Amino acid sequence: MTRLIVNGAEYTAEPSGAESLLTTLRDRLGLPGSKNACEQGECGSCSVVLDGDLVCSCLVMTADADGSEITTVEGLAPAGGLHPVQEALLAEHAVQCGYCTPGFVVAAAHLFDTNPSPSPDDLKEALSGNICRCTGYGAILRALTALAGEAP
Repeated sequence: MTRLIVNGAEYTAEPSGAESLLTTLRDRLGLPGSKNACEQGECGSCSVVLDGDLVCSCLVMTADADGSEITTVEGLAPAGGLHPVQEALLAEHAVQCGYCTPGFVVAAAHLFDTNPSPSPDDLKEALSGNICRCTGYGAILRALTALAGEAP
């Protein structure tokens, strides 16, 4: 039995064999925000914050996350609201198909949590593990640069 604290709530799961944290989040805990695109840690669509570190949940075995605190895209914003990163992306129309969006949101939120006033280079570096196949990156970077400019 594996114990996980996800978005502040405690869960127990009994993963099968070498089950990834991504599979556990989506299929066992009903948290579909993290997307399953490459299963190789190359695209960032499954990004979560695990014990304070940004990780690709497809590369983490659930058993290895026993006792860990995990934040998924579902846990970033207050109930019924949006996280400032989500609001910024909406304001700049930086979302198309939306498949990569949760990973970008988690990565950007993690950056702003650790660096409230990131430079454009900081933003590019923080998002370098995320791939978008639809928008290009202009609108995403404009949105997050604008948000960084609002930071105190």
